[in-house]
Amino acid sequence: MHTSPAHAAPHDDREIETLEDFDATVSARGTLAGHRVQGVDLTDRTRELLTTDTAQAVFLGCPMREDAAAKVRADGALVFPPVPHLPFDPYRGHLYTPDELFASLDKGYEQTPDALAYAWFQRTKADGDIYASMLRAVHDDSISDALDELLRGARVVGVMGGHAMKRGTQAYAGAARLGRELSRARLTVATGGGPGAMEAANLGAYAAPYDDAMLEEACLLLAKAPSFTPSVTEWAQAAFEVRTRWPKGNHSVGIPTWFYGHEPPNAFASHIAKYFANATREDGLLARSTAGVVFLPGAAGTVQEIFDNATPNYYESRGEPTPMVLVDREHWTERLPTWPLLCALARERSMESRITLVDRIEEAPEALKRLGVQ
Repeated sequence: MHTSPAHAAPHDDREIETLEDFDATVSARGTLAGHRVQGVDLTDRTRELLTTDTAQAVFLGCPMREDAAAKVRADGALVFPPVPHLPFDPYRGHLYTPDELFASLDKGYEQTPDALAYAWFQRTKADGDIYASMLRAVHDDSISDALDELLRGARVVGVMGGHAMKRGTQAYAGAARLGRELSRARLTVATGGGPGAMEAANLGAYAAPYDDAMLEEACLLLAKAPSFTPSVTEWAQAAFEVRTRWPKGNHSVGIPTWFYGHEPPNAFASHIAKYFANATREDGLLARSTAGVVFLPGAAGTVQEIFDNATPNYYESRGEPTPMVLVDREHWTERLPTWPLLCALARERSMESRITLVDRIEEAPEALKRLGVQ
């Protein structure tokens, strides 16, 4: 059951995001006029660029030789050159992978592209530099475009929950079993992409092709580094040990943010849409959870996500309301009494039949089915 989350039609056929796409387009069409070439290294494609029409084409972050760049500009193309000395590519055409974000982990997490991007963000976010804010905005828009392409046609279920949930706990194992069951039901699991409940759900989706014993063993291996504090390096290395032992996991999506850069992304989401702007990330995660959202116990962030999701369901601004399943009756009615307010909002509206509260995490998949996810 090693399936991709996207069973989608190809993206806009004017977009070129790989060298293979570039070669195929030049060969089949004989022109690049009007195309958008995004994050492709064209250093070794000088002959093609010199001999192919590129009128009204746009080249976003594509390295190319100077004579080729001069020629395509003369054709009337727009060339946005790569930005030097950045720890990320603002024009990237694809989502991140765990291997990409955690490259150089053997030297310590602080040397990874993920940590370096966060450090750059910390240096630039408060200085008011329009150039830095533009680079962040371009990057995040590129990520949104790649995420839409990945998930087009997929049935996505969001799993929300707190980052404080530790490996080795019953709650973590339960969240992992939930992710596994959703993935086995051919739903695409999407989380906030961080530690805790988010990692557990992505781990469960990763474990879906294996027998049930694999997940139990994986949880035991991970428990030796229960939290990303005090050492992100040890926490991440434990995850990669699991991935190395069981290398053919199923796909899922993580959507984290450098806004909370002290929380690293988890290594079990096969596709990572990491944003600088948390508001864009939050709205994008919930908007793309078209088959419903499961809310595990959490604190302020999860409460915010519940009502961020409830608002478009209330107004039906995204169309028909999507299912919302809250897990742990005591948590959502006594500790953080979110459920009564959600019910009051939903009363006599179409979303009323799409919300439910369950006691145990094992009840969540059946609750989703009852609310309309088949």
